[in-house]
Parts: sequence; structure tokens; C-alpha cells
Amino acid sequence: MGRQWGSAMRAAEQAGCVVSASRAGRPEAGPWSCSGVILSRSPGLVLCHGGIFVPFLRAGSEVLTAAGAAFLPGDSCSDDLRLHVQWAPTAAGPGGGAERGRPVLCTPQCAGLEPGPSAPSRGRPLQPRLPAELLLLLSCPAFWAHFARLFGDEAAEQWRFSSAAPDDEVSEEEEADQLRALGWFALLGVRLGQEEVEEERGPAVTVSPLGAVPKGAPLLVCGSPFGAFCPDIFLNTLSCGVLSNVAGPLLLTDARCLPGTEGGGVFTARPAGALVALVAAPLCWKAGEWVGFTLLCAAAPLFRAARDALCRLRPSAAALAALLPPEVGVPWGLPLRDSGPLWAAAAVLVECGTVWGSGVAVAPRLVVTCRHVSPREAARVLVRSTTPKHNHQQHPGQ
Repeated sequence: MGRQWGSAMRAAEQAGCVVSASRAGRPEAGPWSCSGVILSRSPGLVLCHGGIFVPFLRAGSEVLTAAGAAFLPGDSCSDDLRLHVQWAPTAAGPGGGAERGRPVLCTPQCAGLEPGPSAPSRGRPLQPRLPAELLLLLSCPAFWAHFARLFGDEAAEQWRFSSAAPDDEVSEEEEADQLRALGWFALLGVRLGQEEVEEERGPAVTVSPLGAVPKGAPLLVCGSPFGAFCPDIFLNTLSCGVLSNVAGPLLLTDARCLPGTEGGGVFTARPAGALVALVAAPLCWKAGEWVGFTLLCAAAPLFRAARDALCRLRPSAAALAALLPPEVGVPWGLPLRDSGPLWAAAAVLVECGTVWGSGVAVAPRLVVTCRHVSPREAARVLVRSTTPKHNHQQHPGQ
């Protein structure tokens, strides 16, 4: 993994951060936190998940699903919103200066541990939290269109995209808020101190174009589980997997993610550290069972939406839009809209009532699947393939 991911890991950790939101003068309320991606260190510019801003929306979470809602200005949140961003320091080089791109290991102070007197110093503590302001809330319309098509019918009621387990006590209002904010993200301006101003200017990441990474390609997720809780140990945690499936800008990966990694960056191995997507929902549930997939929103269309929104909201924001990361060339040469290998076409979804599983089409109208999926009573069996014309229904005995 070191050879494959070395450069990508350094780029991912350099771009990772954690964002926290709280109410001024009310420490008992919140805080809310999530992961983020550093787009520029000086001037400071960060993209994170929009779910943490729901409690602060002046018009309530319903505004996120209003007809034609694609972006909201920064003043759509209440005046008592206070934002902070924290990112990892860089290791000290041989000459005592900062060696860029190499985060240090920090003592987990939240665990009550202190380094022993004889332990050599391996770096400096985490940098203090930096104040930030909300510039823009935005979503990707194409992401929502595909999400509604895939999960918007009656059968989708079995699906849940929540950080809480089905058995946890979560109000219907809280769950509705999480669903409305699923595909929303936030662009933040970070107010820097003198030390941070001296950091390298320009975009911290590059973006992989939509369709440039084929299904099955390895991916690296960089996020902070549990958000701002104990960043000494959880900040910029890495998880690897593959691009499991694609529906336009809605992507799936089997990389393991936990609550708090919403807004974390998803990167490729080739080109090293190119940003593919951001985490939209780290946990998915179907019929009360956890599904080991993480829901992603592709980065390229999201940044196009951000540029468009900035131009419409801030006519003088050309310099700010120029800080958004550029798209790199297509490295794989295999667009996602291709039909793909034959083995992918043979994979099907088998549903029987509330029971579901995968299967393999071995011949016309003949599918092999696991025994637990097959019906134990007279029930309709639905088989879905990647090719719509091959979707058909079967009944026991046929």
C-alpha cells in the first residue's frame, strides 16, 4: 500500500481538516462538527458538509428542498453562528523549518496522556482552531436528481441515510433534517494568523473530472471520525476502498467511514491525490440492516456549481472563484459511461419482499443467488440488472 498510496496519502492528509459550528454565548448548544477539504491555505478556503448548518438556517431545513434551491448565501444562517477550522501541522524538517505535506503524530491529549520526560519530541501540538465565516451553501442538482430516482419511490422507505443506528432514539424531525442536508456542502473563508499566512498560496488539491475514474478503481478517504471530538487522534483518519458503483455524480465506495467524516475528501491513487468526491453519507441502512457502503458526491460538478453560485451572488468574487481547485486530465482512459466488463453485466439484484441480495445471471431467465434470498412462501421475486431491458419479475415455480 505504501508504494501505491504514498503520494496520495500525503496529499490527502495535507488537504484534510475538521470544521465545528457553535452558538455564540451558548456553549451548552452543540457544537456540531464534520470533516472538510482545504482548497487554499492562504487565503484560507475550505469546503465541508452542509449538515452542521441546519440548526442555524433562518428559514429552517425546508429551504434546502425548496424548488430550484441550488445554493444559499452565507447570511442565510443566524447571526449567532460561530465557525472554527482546525487542520494538522507540518513536521519539522532537518533545518528546523516546516517540511510541507507531512503531518506529525500528536499525543492524544483527550485521553489524558502526557509524553514521558525521556520521549523525544516528534512534532508540535495541533494548531489552534482558526475562526471562519460561511461564504456559501451549495448542492449539486445532478446529485439530487439521481438520488431521487434511486431512492425516491415507495420501496426506498426501507433506506435510511443517518448517522444514528435504527435502534437509536432519533426524532422524525432530526432524521428529516439529515436527509434534506444530505447533498449540501458549505464553502468557508478562514481567517488566518500570521503563521498561517506564510503558508504556500494556491489550491491545495486538484480535482478529477467526472467520469475519469472507472468502477473498481482504488480510492482513499480522508476524514475525521466523530468530527471535532479528540482531533489529536481522529483528525485526518485514512480509509481505503474502491469505487463500487456510479450514478452520475452519485458515487458509492466500500471504504469504511464513520459519523463525522461527512465532507471528507475522497482521493485517487493516480494521479496521486486528485480529489474525486466528498463524503455525503458515511452510513447507509436498508430494512434496518447496515449496508457497508459510503455515499459520495462527485467533486467536479460540485465545484462547477460553486463557481456559478459565486458569480451570481458575488459579482466581484472572481478572485475567490479562481482559488477553487482545477480539474486534471483523464488518467485512466475508461469513461464511466462505458458498458464495462462482462462480469459487471452478469451481476444482478434479487429482491423478495423485504429480503434482498446479489445474484449472477448464468443464462437467460436463470439466476444463481444465496439461499436466504429465495422465497419461503408465495411471494414475487424481482431481479434487476444494470441493463434496464433485462429487468424482469419472476414468481416461485417459474
